[in-house]
Amino acid sequence: MQQKIIILDFGSQTTQLIGRRVRELNTFCEIFPYNKFPHDDPSVIGVILSGSPYSVYDKEAFRVDLSHIRGRYPILGICYGAQFMSHVYGGKVEPAGSREYGRANLTEFDSTNPLFQGFTSNSQVWMSHGDTITALPEGFKVIASTAKVKNAAYQAPHDEPLWGVQFHPEVFHSVQGSQLLKNFVVGICGSRQDWSPANFIEETVKEIRSQVGDDQVILGLSGGVDSSVCAVLLSKAIGKRLTCIFVDHGMLRKNEFRDVMRDYECLGLNVIGVDASAKFFADLKGVVDPEQKRKIIGRDFVEVFNAEAAKITNAKWLAQGTIYPDRIESLNITGKVIKSHHNVGGLPKGMSLQLCEPIRWLFKDEVRRVGRQLGMPERLITRHPFPGPGLAVRILGDITPEKVRILQDADDIYIQALRDYKVKVSGEEARKVLAAGVPAHMENDEMEVSLYDCIWQAGTILLSTVRSVGVMGDERTYEHPVALRAVTSTDAMTADWAHLPYDFMAKVSNDIINKVKGVNRICYDISSKPPSTIEWE
Repeated sequence: MQQKIIILDFGSQTTQLIGRRVRELNTFCEIFPYNKFPHDDPSVIGVILSGSPYSVYDKEAFRVDLSHIRGRYPILGICYGAQFMSHVYGGKVEPAGSREYGRANLTEFDSTNPLFQGFTSNSQVWMSHGDTITALPEGFKVIASTAKVKNAAYQAPHDEPLWGVQFHPEVFHSVQGSQLLKNFVVGICGSRQDWSPANFIEETVKEIRSQVGDDQVILGLSGGVDSSVCAVLLSKAIGKRLTCIFVDHGMLRKNEFRDVMRDYECLGLNVIGVDASAKFFADLKGVVDPEQKRKIIGRDFVEVFNAEAAKITNAKWLAQGTIYPDRIESLNITGKVIKSHHNVGGLPKGMSLQLCEPIRWLFKDEVRRVGRQLGMPERLITRHPFPGPGLAVRILGDITPEKVRILQDADDIYIQALRDYKVKVSGEEARKVLAAGVPAHMENDEMEVSLYDCIWQAGTILLSTVRSVGVMGDERTYEHPVALRAVTSTDAMTADWAHLPYDFMAKVSNDIINKVKGVNRICYDISSKPPSTIEWE
């Protein structure tokens, strides 16, 4: 039986990151809403309570009865999870006076406690909370402190396997956070650490064959890493009984349709390529609202896909490259939708097919690791995430073929420059690159990688509703500004703008303005998520 850690989500932006850290320990985990614990699951070996945007005293705060969990499994509360347990078991949680946010150091910790095995002195941790635990429940003991936070970590009485930490071990800034999670997941919960790409492939191939039998399967390809890995995995399981459909809506990156089709042929996939750009451009004509753009593209994609799928006889299954973060976002406990997606939510209306989602349990970095295990080329595996609606949501204003051409040309220069520019990284930055699954060789605590590999996602935005005055030669120009966007992230739930080198920015700016007709000004987006999103629309 596969072992499992359950993460109860109280609404934290880093809940997925906790999950990824557990998976990095070769241990399977599932994220559930705080009040949906799977009590009848015999494979559970431990429970983690996430952080939350709320104070334990807020009327809207998420609360749950832990009486059916405590005593059955080891429990680790993180930030709000720690404060919640302290509060409900008789401790005191109060406003911290000033928000405790950022780096701190453990000035004291109990090195004999199983949660802190292997820790070195003065270990850096990351704090992010407005409240703090000022008094622990009776019998609970302090096992770590910082200069400002006495009760930075605690354990329940009589060595009961219940712990709380007010810092975030899941973030990179907590230098020994991975060690703490390993102590909990492996040392305390007893994980066998048997969750790996090779095992996943073996089990999933068996599952696919059992699920679809001798039936035909259809898969919609996007060119991205998720659908590509899904396709290769399905092909390994059922061979030519898989038919892939790759729809070009006209708003892909420059030459992407041609290049991706060539890559798929090299992988031996059975792919039908459909150029439907004329239909998409016609239906988007004059549309400026971002949400409307997304809905039109989603609708048209289904129509084109359905028309092609109808030509495939005996098809009974529709496969999708849905990954675990897609499913978590679509089941967000707040119930709020930030923007619509057309790759999650079940089968398109009118399709009499059953759904097959082979990589539905994987995080993005795990998808890449599975792709490497399957022998896929690195250029497909390391591709940045790209929005389903493509460049349509990177053009502010209405969509025209000419605007797409301008944006494709500018974007191509930018992305290629990111691939070509090499940087040396070490320490925290190196750990981020390695954690993202980028193959790299460390030498003298440094490694050389491309800027592209240091970035979660990059793209170009055309401000087509704005014209900028410029001068080229002796002539006045009145053309569009372009904004460049690059962010660093681990899970896309939060993101920070990438601090790109000045010489790189200067060269890219000059190259785009000199080579792309219709652009005379370059801006760089330095907003983070939150409050901004990664895409502008």
